[in-house]
Amino acid sequence: MRIWVDADACPNVIKTILFRAAERINIPCILVANQAISIPPSKWIERRVVSSGFDVADNYIVEQVEDLDLVVTADIPLASEVIAKGALAINPRGELYSKENIKQRLAMRDFMEQMRSSGIQSDGPSTFSQQDRMAFANTLDKLLTQRIKD
Repeated sequence: MRIWVDADACPNVIKTILFRAAERINIPCILVANQAISIPPSKWIERRVVSSGFDVADNYIVEQVEDLDLVVTADIPLASEVIAKGALAINPRGELYSKENIKQRLAMRDFMEQMRSSGIQSDGPSTFSQQDRMAFANTLDKLLTQRIKD
């Protein structure tokens, strides 16, 4: 099992939680981005810098992810693709994407995108909070504990 991180938009506080988890349970954590991202020295943490371009990092993750890996992303289409490959996906707010809920999330994303393109203003996501951070840490811990037992 590996943890893949769609790192370009991942909050730093979430990266820190992931770094600690990787060190604590000795699991590879790979950050994928189109720019160099600072990581602590560790044999469990690495970065992969991909070229710039639309969905280049996402496509790299999809190509590399394997069954039972975990992907951290707020990108719903990416989550859908990795779930189809048998991996798990969670967003930085701790929401687990699943086969049961991903189609609904994609439909809502597409609807909101259509609304924005027609000129309707939306508030966008709420600011990242302490509760979001705690929800992520709790979901991550639960998933990693389950995977270790399997």
